Amino acid sequence: MTLAHEMGHALHSYKSNSTQPYINSHYTIFSAEVASITNETLMMDYLLKTTTDHKQRLYLINQYLESVRTTLYRQTMFAEFEKTLYSKAEAGEAITPDLLDNIWHELNVKYFGPDMIVDKTIDAEWSRIPHFYYDFYVFQYATGFSAANALASGLLQGNESTRTRYLEFLNSGGSDYSIALLKKAGVDMSSPKPIEITLIRFNEMLDELERLLHNS
Repeated sequence: MTLAHEMGHALHSYKSNSTQPYINSHYTIFSAEVASITNETLMMDYLLKTTTDHKQRLYLINQYLESVRTTLYRQTMFAEFEKTLYSKAEAGEAITPDLLDNIWHELNVKYFGPDMIVDKTIDAEWSRIPHFYYDFYVFQYATGFSAANALASGLLQGNESTRTRYLEFLNSGGSDYSIALLKKAGVDMSSPKPIEITLIRFNEMLDELERLLHNS
């Protein structure tokens, strides 16, 4: 999976550098994880279709579910934490460790639901996450993951036009705004559709995991 992921980056960079002039050859952070996760999703589909080992199938499904949890849900939670923090700072509110702990605790309760025990130990977790010491970009993990799942869904249907549009996306580098480039590839990130596609797949995989565990 790591090899598939990094090969996605390599292909994206190779095709962008080969097609675009230098000034447009670098794709944005918004697009950076799309090719890599598309590759991962295609690899996951292949492994699930070919494996006959019960435990391996359980492992693969769990890996996919964890990637959705940590990338779509958790990174979105990260983004909401930063947005809340910046809003309070702009309003002139004092930013204290207690305030940050409280925000983090409340978001964990909100995102993971009443069945998850959220104790005091988790409250200071924000302090060890390096993303919060950089520019505000964590949401782009979630958008990239959703775009990739939407693209992979189209590619797995065997549609030749989808394949052509995807290759054109890889060739496009930073020649236009990322939203526009993805839209040309068939993924409208200004709509909820890519996230809906990802969550439908998540629910299907979760249902299968429960069936496999029940029959173990």
